[in-house]
Amino acid sequence: MATVRYFAGAAEAAGTESERVDADELGALLADLRERHGAELTRVLALSSVLHEGQYVSDPQLPLAHDAVLDVLPPFAGG
Repeated sequence: MATVRYFAGAAEAAGTESERVDADELGALLADLRERHGAELTRVLALSSVLHEGQYVSDPQLPLAHDAVLDVLPPFAGG
């Protein structure tokens, strides 16, 4: 199961700072997150960067290992 870590507004939208998700590909994982958490997280995901093992990813067919770590980083304000 992959570990998804949420930061800032993504954590607020998901209602948690992290969770485990059973998915073999990035697209399936993101679809699962949208279904689990509804419209607010779906909106945040559309604006966010997703990092897999520290690298920005967007290919829905990206294979995920059972121990993958993904970070959801929404846009941050400030400076």
